[in-house]
Amino acid sequence: MPEPVKKNVSAFAKKPKTQEAEEGSSVVFEAETEKPDAKVKWQCNSKDISSGDKFIITADGNKHSITIKYITKEDANVYAVIAGGSKVKFELKVLSKPAPAGATTDAPAKTIVEPEQAPAPPAAAPDGTETTPPANDAPLANAAPPANDAAPANDAPQAEDEQTPDTRQDLIGLFTEKPQSGEVTVGGNITFVAKVNAGSLLKKPTVKWFKGKWMDLASKSGKHLQLKETCDRNTKVYTFEMLIIAAKANFAGGYRCEVSSRDKFDSCNFELSVHEANAVEGFDIRTAFRRTSTDGKEDSGELDFSTLLKKSSFLKSSNRAVQVNTEPDLDVWNILSQAPASEFEKIAFQYGITDLRGMLKRLKKMKKEEKKSAAFQKKLDPAYQVTKGHKIKLAVEVANSDVDVKWLKNGQEIHPTGSKYIFESVGNMRYLTINHCSLADDAAYCCVVGEEKSTTELFVKEPPILIVKNLEDQMVMNGERVELECEVSEEGANVKWEKDGVELTRDESFKYRFKKDGCKHILIINEASKEDCGHYKVKTNGGESMAELMVQEKELEVYQSIADLTVKAKDEAVFKCEVSDENVRGTWFKNGKEVKPDARINITHIGRIHKLTIDEVKPEDEGDYTFVPDGYAFNLSAKLNFLEVKIDYVPRQDPPKIHLDCMGRTAESTIVVVAGNKLRLDVPITGDPAPTVVWTKGEKASSVKPDGGEKGRSTTTWTMKDGEVLTEGDSRVHVDTTKGHCVFTIEGAERQDEGIYSVVVRNPAGEDTADINVKVVDVPDPPQAPRILSVGEDSCVVQWDPPAFDGGQPIIGYVLERKKTKGYRWMRLNFDPYPETTYEAKRMIEGMPYEMRVYAVNSIGMSRHSLASQPFVPVAPTSEPIGLCVDDISDTSISLKWRPPERIGSAELEGYGVEYCKEGTDEWIPAMEGLTDRTSLIVRGLTTGDKLQFRVRAFNMAGPSGPSTLANPITIREIMQRPKIWLPRNLRQTLIKKVGDTVNLMIPFQGKPRPKVTWSKDGEPLNATFANVRNSDLDTILFIRKTERKHSGKYDLHVQIENVEDTASINLQIVDLPGPPEALKIMDIWGFNVALEWKPPKDDGNCEITGYTVQKADKKTMEWFTVFDQYRRTNCIASDLIMGNEYIFRAFANNLVGLSSEACETKDSAYIQKTGIEYKPPSYKDPDFTEAPKFTHPLVNRSVIAGYNATLSCSVRGIPKPKVTWYKNKMDITNEAKYRMLSKQGILTLEIRKPCTFDGGVYTCKAVNNSGEDVVECKLEVRPQIAKEEKKAESKEA
Repeated sequence: MPEPVKKNVSAFAKKPKTQEAEEGSSVVFEAETEKPDAKVKWQCNSKDISSGDKFIITADGNKHSITIKYITKEDANVYAVIAGGSKVKFELKVLSKPAPAGATTDAPAKTIVEPEQAPAPPAAAPDGTETTPPANDAPLANAAPPANDAAPANDAPQAEDEQTPDTRQDLIGLFTEKPQSGEVTVGGNITFVAKVNAGSLLKKPTVKWFKGKWMDLASKSGKHLQLKETCDRNTKVYTFEMLIIAAKANFAGGYRCEVSSRDKFDSCNFELSVHEANAVEGFDIRTAFRRTSTDGKEDSGELDFSTLLKKSSFLKSSNRAVQVNTEPDLDVWNILSQAPASEFEKIAFQYGITDLRGMLKRLKKMKKEEKKSAAFQKKLDPAYQVTKGHKIKLAVEVANSDVDVKWLKNGQEIHPTGSKYIFESVGNMRYLTINHCSLADDAAYCCVVGEEKSTTELFVKEPPILIVKNLEDQMVMNGERVELECEVSEEGANVKWEKDGVELTRDESFKYRFKKDGCKHILIINEASKEDCGHYKVKTNGGESMAELMVQEKELEVYQSIADLTVKAKDEAVFKCEVSDENVRGTWFKNGKEVKPDARINITHIGRIHKLTIDEVKPEDEGDYTFVPDGYAFNLSAKLNFLEVKIDYVPRQDPPKIHLDCMGRTAESTIVVVAGNKLRLDVPITGDPAPTVVWTKGEKASSVKPDGGEKGRSTTTWTMKDGEVLTEGDSRVHVDTTKGHCVFTIEGAERQDEGIYSVVVRNPAGEDTADINVKVVDVPDPPQAPRILSVGEDSCVVQWDPPAFDGGQPIIGYVLERKKTKGYRWMRLNFDPYPETTYEAKRMIEGMPYEMRVYAVNSIGMSRHSLASQPFVPVAPTSEPIGLCVDDISDTSISLKWRPPERIGSAELEGYGVEYCKEGTDEWIPAMEGLTDRTSLIVRGLTTGDKLQFRVRAFNMAGPSGPSTLANPITIREIMQRPKIWLPRNLRQTLIKKVGDTVNLMIPFQGKPRPKVTWSKDGEPLNATFANVRNSDLDTILFIRKTERKHSGKYDLHVQIENVEDTASINLQIVDLPGPPEALKIMDIWGFNVALEWKPPKDDGNCEITGYTVQKADKKTMEWFTVFDQYRRTNCIASDLIMGNEYIFRAFANNLVGLSSEACETKDSAYIQKTGIEYKPPSYKDPDFTEAPKFTHPLVNRSVIAGYNATLSCSVRGIPKPKVTWYKNKMDITNEAKYRMLSKQGILTLEIRKPCTFDGGVYTCKAVNNSGEDVVECKLEVRPQIAKEEKKAESKEA
């Protein structure tokens, strides 16, 4: 169940709201705080406001206000009021004053932009106003500064739009007209229009219309919605219309229009309000119950009660008066609770209740008096929940302590079988304990006493499947293979894949493939395309993970670009370029118009080479030629210059003159150019003979002195004479002259190119000058690296400083991006420029390290990104610790313990803080300085008899968690406790140690006050020189530094408090090497055999003799060879001796410690006689000793405790030696690392290392040889460990 989210409490009881006011008036914004002493701060555009002539700030208790005087257009901003941690934003909208009659004729409007190619001013209209240029000439405004002339007084909304342009339009420039919010009456029609200028776009723009966030309206076209698209080929303006026909009430809401063209994108939001039609007559309640179907049938569709919700607004919009009801209010719920169920609908209709389902739920939750049960004092809870594999205890309290109860499961009586169900009866309490709960235990349980029942439901919850490794964001190229991989906590778990909220399945085209590899789940996409972009999500029943996939087009490389050409008449002009992809087609343009092949113009495409050939060049062929590859956002440009040869035999002398669209010879014009673009100044000139053109940058031409001008001021000069460049100061600068024109070009304008350019034309007849002011605007510099102010569970607050240089244009806003620290994909957080320098980023994954960076945006474009911020991790406080309880208590101290929080989160747990307070006070006192890493604490220095409440909180980098508090206050007073020895399991059987080993036994016990501890050995008190003993409040230690044989025996431990005591016994066995066997004799010699016999050793080393080792040696070499090892009898026959050799024999004894240090040798030797007669042995048929496998000792069913090693043993007989295989639940476990198989002299052992509950089952041992096979099996039950608390509870109950 998700943790409830804490709701932030606002510091304001009354918040200021957005208001509208006319120019020149005053407006007052009021706010009320919850606390009268709260400090309030007012802001405008995130800047603090102080009281003065313009703003008057007042405060009276918890009431605060701000008055804005003499309102102007500049006051239309976003304001905010701040108190404590709450911030409320509101707006001031300024309305223009209504214009007086005749204002349109008295205040003529002036054009904002004058077209470059229209030297004459606009013609005056008959009413005295000037006509404005058409909308398609708006792009020409880039070459001239905007005019500051006021708009007509009767067109106030238009003037407001000009003062606050849309930032997205200034940023990208796709929309020339955006759809505006509108209102419509139910049943009416409305049209939304969007216009896009495609003059500078390489590809036709595409538009999508959305309702809300994601609903694409393209699929909803039909009876009520129509989408249209038109294009003006002359102006290249696309018009997109969305027509809503017969509007309905549910059409109201937010809409969005998105336009895109290759790498450019823009969007616009607008609202649609749908109003009910005004009622001419009285309001008819029956019309409110209309149906949603439009097929004309009376009973089709569903009832729509939305009109009832708008009853008040409907009555206000009508023209008739509304009568006020002065009758006292009735309690409708009191009426409903006393009425029969058949009257509910009638009463709801009478009192205007439209949510019938919610009404029934509320009536169901209303408390009714229950009859007191005669059989039960306390019944079962309505429902219980337990995790699969755990146990649960159902408790009920009966009125009669001697009554018998029956427990039912789904109506069937439960009988005690094994350890599954445990029935307990303690006084008036009756308990049912269900161990190892499974899904089969998810049922209804009932406790029956006589004829009365107490029923409950048990819900068994499966452990959730967690996502261990999250999905990673990926960015691939078009056509590449994509693999999205995640890892879950369990193998074989089912997961669900979604893309943008839609579940993915295996379709016929096998677009998506799903792969499972253990705990890993992989989504494979072959040949990714642009349609595969989106957010992919994998879901389990315990969590989900999301990643974003982006698919990019492959970049196109240019191997050879086209070059400028200068050709003469009748010559051939060839433009040639080469690109990297031979499949890419393209289009040739001349001066922005597409070039069509004809008799003189030939367009070819061979492989990667594109050619444009023009035969017999004519003067009209001169111009700028551009090649645009299809599907890519760039172009290749070059210029064709026509060289015309003229011979003029009549000498003429006309003074030179510069023809600019200005009055006077020295008029200045301002040219605005974007950095990186080409700056081209085309100046029309006349004069005969052809004048010499001198371009100067740095000062005006009229101030140039013959000796070089003023010192200390840099100037650059370019001179043209007869079409040839005499001087040229920069390789980027080109100066060309044609007939009647002088063109000054700078390739890739830079910031240092900004300044005043002077052009001087001279010939023998005179000279003329003109100054041109050039302003170079650029994108701003990148901002400084952002700073992370604070972090939350899935959010952070980031702040940055504005860039040092704004590019010559004001900063519109900022665009932020984030990425995971280990990833490479940056994700944009906002598409619209954000105007402030502080931003709250949300929807991040807790525990994942992130980085942030920011871009600055002006009207030219977007800057380079800033440096990345320092990595940060969104975290949230942990959940509260669980299981806080008292472990021990004395007169001046208390020992507390608890368990770690269930949800720690991704941040590291720093520690725990413990506090206490006295009963009746609210002051919490820290129990220690700082934090503790442990889950237990002893609080000392308390006063005896005080009643204290304790709580503990977990701390991480996000702060403290919620407190975990004891259920009741604790009285500081020591409690009497019976003595009890907790003997460890390994000491409950004989402890075996070797001589010389160290014995260190720690035995815990309990008891209050501190008990008396005594040790004894074999009934006698333990001497301090014999063994060391150390006692404490909770345990005792028996220590023997170096053991001897005399330390073996029975040790008794006594723990006593007054007349109550507890005892425990420990058996210690010290073992050593055995002595040698005795009386080794040669009993008989025959053939190649010798019979030997001996007696066991006198000293067995204080443990059982496990066998003997018999060796032989030839008297000649005296090298010993083993005849028998681990031989258990005291007689043997040494065979296969060599004839003619004399042997002696010796024997060692073997026990748990090892071989005896000495051996017993034979006194006599055995000589193997040589035979002189050839002996022919009789021929015997070889006996068949083969035997099928047979288990002489079967496997035995066992029950073990989880966490302790377990062994299964059996013995088998068979000739030849059979092959043994172990199975668990009929599955071969030979290669499992958890199991170890041992086989020694027919005894088979299976060792299971630290089994858990899942290792229980049926184990089978199978022996196979050539003569047959045999199988034996047993059942193994693994019981879970019982916690200490449960042991205490069981001992108390016992």
